[in-house]
Amino acid sequence: MYCNYCGKVIQDDANLCAYCGKRVGAVLARKRLMRPRADRKIAGVCAGMAEYFDLDITLVRVLWIVITFFTGIVFGVIGYIVAWIVMPEEPEHVAVVQSAQQVTNP
Repeated sequence: MYCNYCGKVIQDDANLCAYCGKRVGAVLARKRLMRPRADRKIAGVCAGMAEYFDLDITLVRVLWIVITFFTGIVFGVIGYIVAWIVMPEEPEHVAVVQSAQQVTNP
């Protein structure tokens, strides 16, 4: 299989390209902007944006802090709270437990 971004040959079962680090194959970014239940620090806004735009979570968090301090703390905090309210939370994945019932045919 070839990486769509850098064109190098990678393993067929690879999720990430070993050369450029981009996601390949079946593991793609979400199509909806959501706050994930994992990898949160406060509300999951930065984690959701990082997953949606296929960026590193740490980079998004650092950029949010830098932008907050350069534009004024109030705008960054209000923007985070608005994103917290507007972005839906990832749905819970509840495993369905099926009871083992014996069906007897008369």
